[in-house]
Amino acid sequence: METKNRRCVVIGGAPIGEAVEIAAFIAPGDFIVACDGGLYNAEALGVRPDLIVGDFDSHPVPETEIETIRLPCEKDDTDTVFAVREAVRRGFSDFLLLGVTGGRLDHTLGNVYILYWLAERGLRGIIVDDKSELLVVGSEPAEIEDRYAFFSLLNLTGRAEGVTVTGAKYPLSDAVIDSNYQYGISNEPLPGKTAAVTVRAGRLLLIKIRHE
Repeated sequence: METKNRRCVVIGGAPIGEAVEIAAFIAPGDFIVACDGGLYNAEALGVRPDLIVGDFDSHPVPETEIETIRLPCEKDDTDTVFAVREAVRRGFSDFLLLGVTGGRLDHTLGNVYILYWLAERGLRGIIVDDKSELLVVGSEPAEIEDRYAFFSLLNLTGRAEGVTVTGAKYPLSDAVIDSNYQYGISNEPLPGKTAAVTVRAGRLLLIKIRHE
């Protein structure tokens, strides 16, 4: 299967309230992986999976010709983590994760850390939910257009140094954000401006909050 320049969309089973808005993030040609209860979300989003994975504790085992990987209930990886690792094994390098936040907090946090796992391997990942878009920022600049109401920078691991934020209500220059003090919450792009974030050392979680 040709994976070059093809994005992988992984759909989990967390609640999706704005199905029409979320479906707009899926592009023609995306490779769709549904994880267990994510089959319900795939149906709501109007997409047909190319691959199904799961231990099927939240959805009946599907009777389908679609490739299905059935996982044991007792395992180290969650269904979503397994799906991402399997897609990486198949050569995908760009990921969109849907239906992976909300519901159980432990699953939400575990899924957010998938972004760090991808970033450490030089791969791209973004999580989109009903209100926000989440991605990991490092030395490569990240931009936040003024169409976003707010954005936050969170340090979920270690120490981030040389944090610079421009084009925002609360700018930063060569700042430090430690994981034990989160002061980068609820910043705003300046009207008519595009805010930019860079991190010299370490990584930060960037959460862009869309206008309601």
